[in-house]
Parts: sequence; structure tokens; C-alpha cells
Amino acid sequence: MRSSFNKVINTLVLISCLGAQTHTPDRFALRIAVQDTFLSQGLLSNIVAEIRLMGDSLTWFGTGQGLALHDGHNVYSHRTTMDSLTDGQATYLVPYGGIPAIAVMNDTMAVAYSGDNGSIQVGYGLTLSYNAQTVNDSSGISWTYLKQPMDLDADTLRPFGEGFFRSLPVTVPEANVTYDVFLYGDYLWTASWAGGLRRYDLNDRNWEVVPMPMDSQDSLSLCTGFDETDDLGRAILPGYYLNPRDPADDGNHNHKAFSVLVHGDTVWAGTANGVNRGIMINEWQEVSPGNFQLFNCIEWVHYTYQNADLSGNFVVGLARQVSNGQTTIWAATMNADTPGEVRGLSYTRDGGLTWRTALLGERIYNIAAQDSLVLASSQSGLWKSFDGENWALFDPAIDTTFMSQSEILTDVVYTSAIDDRESDEPSLWIGTSNGAAFSSDLQGSSWTIFQTEYDSMEFYAYPNPFSPWNHNQMGNEGYVRFHTGTIINTQVELDIFNFAMEKVFKYDFDLNSYNGALKWNGRDMNGVLVDNGVYFIRLKYAPSVNKSPQYFWDKLIVVK
Repeated sequence: MRSSFNKVINTLVLISCLGAQTHTPDRFALRIAVQDTFLSQGLLSNIVAEIRLMGDSLTWFGTGQGLALHDGHNVYSHRTTMDSLTDGQATYLVPYGGIPAIAVMNDTMAVAYSGDNGSIQVGYGLTLSYNAQTVNDSSGISWTYLKQPMDLDADTLRPFGEGFFRSLPVTVPEANVTYDVFLYGDYLWTASWAGGLRRYDLNDRNWEVVPMPMDSQDSLSLCTGFDETDDLGRAILPGYYLNPRDPADDGNHNHKAFSVLVHGDTVWAGTANGVNRGIMINEWQEVSPGNFQLFNCIEWVHYTYQNADLSGNFVVGLARQVSNGQTTIWAATMNADTPGEVRGLSYTRDGGLTWRTALLGERIYNIAAQDSLVLASSQSGLWKSFDGENWALFDPAIDTTFMSQSEILTDVVYTSAIDDRESDEPSLWIGTSNGAAFSSDLQGSSWTIFQTEYDSMEFYAYPNPFSPWNHNQMGNEGYVRFHTGTIINTQVELDIFNFAMEKVFKYDFDLNSYNGALKWNGRDMNGVLVDNGVYFIRLKYAPSVNKSPQYFWDKLIVVK
């Protein structure tokens, strides 16, 4: 189903669709050989949109080209399969695709996969494991593949709560991408664009569509009000129709789900039309004399920009913070259709009765919180606050280890995770469009960078072709990085020539004092962006202790 939000969707799906270093966790290590059938060393993609912690030191990454992990020492990418998997199939290989969402609960783990068919995003299904920590040299993780949740053509009447509700069947994976997943209790909850809010019973292994209020409704009871009866005597919710199409097609933006959060008896769901808070009620009812049945129902309240002062109605992320006995629900909110909506954070500290906003104008992707600290991952970087009102921006992640030449070359931070496992001081993970980074403290004073390496010993420029207006945007500049392999000396000379072999730029890196990547912003010695065309890169350095400094050449195409 196409939607007026499709352009925003394309920016939400963060897909194209490493060895051990200092200051990394060193507590729990999987017994994995690099040549293991199911894992390969290093990241396959620098786009890291999800980070989830598991066990003592296992850290999972959702990247633009699949699932990856850090086992306390090294980074590995989970191997994928291009073969079609059937619903319910057991597999040790996961589907090929980007990872929009990961959920972890003890040893249980769920992963959503996504790609595109050239013009529209497609949901590739999910994998579910009940033993995601039990990996050794000879066997991989045992996954169960779940195809992208869809309906049969005849599924126009569905059961939930005290009766049945009418719905539009969602029968294709196109525009049916799972953007968020959450594991809690007996259920795996999923938030999908066309597929809406659903939950999978981990014991019975069945899917259930969860209806939410229509755009016009401020609330919806699934516990009472099933007053209509059909020819088969089924109790039906009158005047309700679950339809994820656009309002112009008689649909509801509030049936397009993007984020989900569950705790206790409460479920929060973010959609393209606000935040929904549901109170889950389990009650026994006598369905016949002496015969009782347990019914699960939900009482929904629907909050929007119009009725609750959210910054915007497009809710792409949710998080729960507990500090000093107070619970705060955070929402990453974006502007949707209504004039006056803006990007930013929206939050409530009284269960949704009142809402406040922060970081207005910022494009927020995800929120993480622990005690009084809340982190907001954004297009401008990683923000932190201890009160929700005063915010500070982290400096960009640079590995300051002597001669490391490692740096995150982007302002964009997609996600973060606070790691307090078996450590006197919590540490910090971030995922960006240019790799993942780990800091041994919450101040970001000591970073280790994890990025894709195509050839660890060769000299090359990347990206190539390079656009200073589009690639590696940081501080209003775009950068091309120069990969060198080992450098022994501390003085590195950079010269850049145009196609006529005229020198347009020169810079000498002193690695005694310089930290970060060897890079160029596409400007000449007068600070003016160079013209489109072919350029020749020359670096002079010593690649080993037995060699004196020598020249290395590469060709770079600049396309603005």
C-alpha cells in the first residue's frame, strides 16, 4: 500500500535495502572460530541502526546488510541466505536484508528484516530464537523463521477481546515493513507500516492482530461495546474498521504502527497519528454454565498533536525511563500532516495525562535511558540530559589511541545503548551511518570504532566516487577517507592533483598530535569546493619498519 508518508519511510529504514581493540568489554566471550559456518569476522555495513545488549557482554547490531554481534572481544557478521525460507522453518542462517528492529528478553531474541523491490520497501519477515546466547564452534544459533505477518483475503472479521472487529486484509509484504519489535512476557509485539500492531504468542506460536483507535477516536475499548451481532451470532464492535490506508482512501494513519513498548499491564504504540496507551486486562468469563474462558482485552487512549500537545503525530521511537520512583515515557515525534507539527521529543511523566516537548526541530531516531540519564540519537548527533529540559550534545566519536586514525565521519547517530554489565562505571555504545563506536565511560572520552574494512592492508579512498555534499556529512562538511593499512612513521603527507596533474590541495598530518581519520573535505587550498572530475590522491608514509616513507597513489572521482 502506498502512502503519503513513503518519502519519510525511505529515510526511516536504515538499510541499503574489527578485530579486538583497546577499551572493549572483556567479560563474556562466545567460543567462536572466525571460519565458523555461521559467522564471519567484521561488519558488512557501516549503517548500524539497532544495538541490543544480551547476557554478560554480548552486543547485537542491526546493520544495513544484516545481523552482527560483538562477543566481548571481536565483531562478527551473521551469515545470511538468499534462499526462500518457509514460515516456521528452523534455520541457522538468517535472511538477507537490512535490520530495522531487534528485541531481546533474557535468552530470547527477535530480529526483523527488510529490503525493497526497487521502488517500495518490503518486509522480509522475522527470525526468533529462544537460545541466542548458546553458540559454540560447531553449531550456530537455532532460529525459527516467521514470514512477514500478513492476512488471508478472507480475513475481514477478526477476533480480539470480547468479540470481533472488521479489518482490511493486508495480503502482501510490500509497504509492510516491521519497524519495531518488543519482547515481554508471553508475547513478541511487532509494529509494522501496513501490518499495524500485532503480537505473536511465544507459547502457542500464533499471530494476533491488535486493533487500535481510528484517527477520529480518542479512545477505544476492546473489553466492552461489542453490541452488533452477525448471522453466525458473533459479537462485533460496531462502527469500527481497521484500515491502514490513507484517510483519503477511508483509512487511518493510526493503524500504521512504527514503535511499540510494553511493561507490566501497559502497552504503548507509536503510529503515523500519535501515541496509543493500552491497559491490558485479563479476565475469566463464563461462556456457558460452568465453563469459563480467559479473555484478553485492551483499553486504549489515543494521544495526538491536536489533543495532547505532542510535537508531531509521526511517532518513530519509544522508551521508558525510571528515575527516583518516577516513570517517564519518551517518544521520538515527527511532523506528519497537520500545520504546526515539528520534529522533536515528546514525553509524559504521568501516564499520558500531560505531555511536554524537548529538542524541537531535531530529527530524533531513538531514545535510551538509565536512571536520571536520557540519551536521544539524532541527525545532529547524540544528545544527553538529566532532567529532560537541559540538553548537551556529545562530541563526535574519535579514537584517540596513538596513531589509530579511526573516526566516525558523520553527525548522524541512529541508536545508543547504556552498558552497565559487570562494570564499576557504565559504558556507552552508539550506532551511526558510519559504523559503531564504544566508549568505556558515559562521557564519550575514550572511543573504540568498529567499521567495515574492505582490504585492511591496501591504500584506497572511499567512498569513491565521492560527493562532498552527500557523503560523510559532519559539521556541514562532507569527507572522503583514505585507508592506508599500517603506518609506522608519524608524518603523513597528502597531495591531491586534478586530471591535468596540477596540485589543488596539500596537507601534512602529524600523527603525534592528530587524531582521527586521514580525510579530505573536497576543497582546494583556498577553501573552495573543487570541480567535478577525476583527481589523483598521493599519500607519503612508511608502511613497515623496514621501509622508508614512500608514495602511494589512488584515483578519486568527485561528483557533487
